[in-house]
Amino acid sequence: MSWHDGSAAVATLTFDVDAETPILARGRRYADHLTTMSHQGYGPGVGVPRILGLLDELAVPATFFVPGWVAQRRPELVATIAGHGHEIAHHTYSHRAPTSLDPFEERTDFERGLAVFEKQGIEISGYRAALWEAGRNTYGLLAEHGLLYDSSLMGDDRPYLLNVGESTIVELPVHWSLDDWEQYAFLPEPDVGSVIESPRKVLELWRAELDGMRHYRCLFNLCMHPFLTGRPGRMLALRELIEYALSCGDVRFARCREVAAAALADADVRKAPLPEVDADPAVYPD
Repeated sequence: MSWHDGSAAVATLTFDVDAETPILARGRRYADHLTTMSHQGYGPGVGVPRILGLLDELAVPATFFVPGWVAQRRPELVATIAGHGHEIAHHTYSHRAPTSLDPFEERTDFERGLAVFEKQGIEISGYRAALWEAGRNTYGLLAEHGLLYDSSLMGDDRPYLLNVGESTIVELPVHWSLDDWEQYAFLPEPDVGSVIESPRKVLELWRAELDGMRHYRCLFNLCMHPFLTGRPGRMLALRELIEYALSCGDVRFARCREVAAAALADADVRKAPLPEVDADPAVYPD
């Protein structure tokens, strides 16, 4: 059985339910910026219900990456998403990038997030690093805790296997061109983004990527944030994209854990070591 099961492309719709965490990670003082906090709270409060309605209507599955901090404060949110048949995946506890933490801090944050989901009875198969900034110690944590896959790296546009000691982690690669943050994110304080793109332009970009991936038989791993894509005009663009993919007849929608399990069982999936770069300090000083 191949990871794509004969489809021209496999589409994973993923939603990072970050809520307030990306802003608080830049400084707890932003908790007093009520406009900014309301901008982030729009995601779980308005965006997620709207997204769930669309997914139900079009009968497509998705994966929701949730920081433990968000799940802890909004347990009903995680239960609702899971109740609609979608996958819940680990997205750190505090949405601080692993590359910004020392090994002890990263372990503490990682395990604190897992503990929240365990308490809520949510089975976790996969992980996505905050800001996609996986660090040198991240994959040892994934292997130690028995996670099946990661979705943070960019070393391919198909699933590939990472050798981590005696373990194998499936990598479901991402890319900036398939992230709504680069298209829609804007805040004056903290300074985030500069241009809010038209949903029509974004639809054109994502449809072109999907067509290219259908040609090359790739993983269309789309990353969205409910506080961004959950807005009305952007939701219509997402609907049009999904309807186009369904009309192609050769695109299969799947949860990340399903793609990862198929990739692990596919003997033809590429195996790769973690990136090792000779950053000689004499050439590349800090």
